[in-house]
Amino acid sequence: MSEMSPSVEIVVPVYNEQHVLAASVRRLHAHLSAHLEAPFRIAIVDNASTDATLEIARDLARQLAGVHVLHLAEKGRGRALRAAWSASDADVVAYMDVDLSTDLAALPELLDPLLDGRGDIAIGSRLAPGAQVTRGLKRQLISRSYNLLLHLALGVTCSDAQCGFKAARREVVQPLLEQVEDDGWFFDTELLYLAQRAKLAIHEVPVRWIEDPDSSVDIIATAREDLKGVMRLRGAGRERSTGHRDESRGQLRRQLLRG
Repeated sequence: MSEMSPSVEIVVPVYNEQHVLAASVRRLHAHLSAHLEAPFRIAIVDNASTDATLEIARDLARQLAGVHVLHLAEKGRGRALRAAWSASDADVVAYMDVDLSTDLAALPELLDPLLDGRGDIAIGSRLAPGAQVTRGLKRQLISRSYNLLLHLALGVTCSDAQCGFKAARREVVQPLLEQVEDDGWFFDTELLYLAQRAKLAIHEVPVRWIEDPDSSVDIIATAREDLKGVMRLRGAGRERSTGHRDESRGQLRRQLLRG
């Protein structure tokens, strides 16, 4: 594979993932080499790891064609995606969690519509009809409750905002990155909220997903930050609505005065 601009760039954000990084990236690289006809790049984005993650990532970049490394001094999945996607020259940018909990067999359905220009954003969903999910009852309830909250509070219509398996056409997603404020786990939700407001075409892909029992994600802390993000967007939405009503009233008043 040459160093031409890739059609697809897949970002793998990592923080202290020395135990799984090499196996996961090699598996992803082998899958893409075997099944993706378009030129691709894998970008490992290290978020201030304190273990051997960065060294392993750099070794992989030396050994595997099309693998690159970006090191950031601060943590945050959203920060990693913003940095990598903003700098990308690929036609389609994507990301997935390093544990590869989502079956890679879903990649064609995620990427093909975007490569063909038949959509703007594609997201993996663990809650869409046809999805096959293996995870604990606690995480299942939290996920369903969170997505219900998004629907009620923000009008977000997608079924699973937080699945770590997403892709977008670069030309439509890069302008949105400047508007997303969150640098952590809420980044996904805020991006989808803005995409829906911009009337972008969002395609959902039911996935086969198996929970990683060794996941280091603090579910309670993440849920707390997500709730803060929801309230921020809801408050901003109310301010916009009030501003639009005031502007409409002002226009009506001016028309009456002119009449």
